Amino acid sequence: MIKSLPLLDKKVLVPRGKDQAKSFSDLVERYGGTPVEIPLIAFRPIEKNQRLQDCLKALDTYDWIIFTSNVTVETFFSFFDGGAARLPRIAVIGKKTDEVLHCRGLHADFVPSAYVAESFVEEFLPLIDRGTRVLLPKGNLAREYIASALTEAGAVVDEVVIYETYMPEESRVKLFQMLADHQLDILTFTSPSTVDHLMDVVRENGLVQQLRHCVIGCIGPITEKKLHDYGLAVHASPEEYTVKEMMKSLIAFLEKTSG
Repeated sequence: MIKSLPLLDKKVLVPRGKDQAKSFSDLVERYGGTPVEIPLIAFRPIEKNQRLQDCLKALDTYDWIIFTSNVTVETFFSFFDGGAARLPRIAVIGKKTDEVLHCRGLHADFVPSAYVAESFVEEFLPLIDRGTRVLLPKGNLAREYIASALTEAGAVVDEVVIYETYMPEESRVKLFQMLADHQLDILTFTSPSTVDHLMDVVRENGLVQQLRHCVIGCIGPITEKKLHDYGLAVHASPEEYTVKEMMKSLIAFLEKTSG
């Protein structure tokens, strides 16, 4: 049981849409904070995707399929309904990705010990032989690192973009209003794209100074680097790349600075 409410009177940016925000917001409230849900990132499937259709028809020729996020899993299965029998072995990155897979009655044959592309590649490469065929569905802004590393190791990797990332217009309006009025105390970021999208609004409206008063937390070294590239301080970036650990790190920072 939580003995104190370390986020009391703090308004915390939850950068996720309604469907994904609940557990995040519940955690903020549990610690006494006020979650402010502003999806900095949204996803839409790429319709009339002939490249994907060709890959689905040849699905039984692949040795592995790699899912790098829960969005990738959900989007892929919105196009594919052929059942588990036709699926190759499955590799995933991230707890949430694995959980979403389990909800579909499927299990991952490979999960790395740390949820970043570099750890994934290092641990997955021993499973790759020359000529191993890999299907890698992804978003339009995904990094090339996994495909490049596996290809260099001799695998045949088919990357296929199945969704695109964007920022909802209503989020831009709400974010501008909240930042301009100094209504956000803590900013959290779950991917480099969430940083880019927030900074688009900040720069368009001259709100850089407003960020100086915010405590900033993020998940993962790539997101942290993106924040540093914009010249922003990062106050919490946990070794385990989960929302729960990010919140714990933020609370530890706040307790340290107020103590």
